[in-house]
Formats: sequence, C-alpha cells, structure tokens
Amino acid sequence: MKDTIEVMISEATIQKRVLELAEEISLDYKGLTLTLICVLKGGVIFFSDLSRRLQVDVEMDFIDVSSYSDSTISSGVVRIDKDLERPITGKHVLLVEDILDTGQTLSRLVRHLSAQRPKSLKVCTLLDKPERRVINDVAPEYIGFSIPDKFVVGYGLDYAQKYRQLPYIGVLETRD
Repeated sequence: MKDTIEVMISEATIQKRVLELAEEISLDYKGLTLTLICVLKGGVIFFSDLSRRLQVDVEMDFIDVSSYSDSTISSGVVRIDKDLERPITGKHVLLVEDILDTGQTLSRLVRHLSAQRPKSLKVCTLLDKPERRVINDVAPEYIGFSIPDKFVVGYGLDYAQKYRQLPYIGVLETRD
C-alpha cells in the first residue's frame, strides 16, 4: 500500500494558532489554576505545545479513548481505555482534544468528566470537522481550525498509529 499526504495546514500556521489559543485561554483563566486534560494519543503534541505557552498555573492529567481502531472511519463505539489519575471535583478543567469529528467521543468525554463535578469544564480542539457532526450536544469554546471532511494525519493525528510525528496537518490518501 502506498500512502500520499498533501499538506493542509503548515507547521508555521499551526504554531501561530497555538500561540493565539494560549493567549486567549490565559486571559480567560487569569489568576486561576487550570487543570488540562489531554485526550491521548492524538492530542499529545497539541497539548504539549499549548501548555508550554499558557501564562496561568497548570495541572495536567490524561485520558485515553478509542473509536477508530486502524480504520479511517469511526466505529461509533467510544471506549475509555485510561481514565484520569486525580479527581477534578471543584477544579477549572480544559479538555484538550486533537479533532472534533462526529461528536461521539467528545460527548461521551464531557458527560464522563461532568459527572465528577468540576467547577468549570471547557473544551479546546485543534481541529473541528463540522460536516461530519452526528452529535451536537457539545461545542468547543476554543477551536484551532475548522476543516473540510477529509481524513487528516500529522501533529499527533494518526492512521493505524503512523504519521503522528509529522509537524503539519496533511490529508491522507491511501492506495493499494
């Protein structure tokens, strides 16, 4: 199989937008401690870059969910593979996600985290793919880029665990 990747969002464009998001989030949480929750594994690069640019006190935790397996299409079944290590009750929480696609994963995560009664819960996603939305009960407060309905890889996003290391976001075309 031969895969091709066409650059959709350059490394420089991503870094500029991450800085803008960090500035906005820092203003919104000025004087507060913010608990960042990274959605693994796709969100880890975005999470790392974003967290280093925040100008507020930060605590970090990680949650791992799956719905894609090794396919380019979501299975629709959202499974929590690794839960938080520390309680978030009474804390200001920002869930950091790589991509908002069908909305199934985000909806499940927000319900799961809300049940722990954080003081506030907001969502930051690097990519938003509104054309694919199936569930609309949650909207992110912070969005890096809105993109068309294309399967993308890079900057943490993968296909069958490949391409996460790319410094840009690219459209993946798979061929036999």
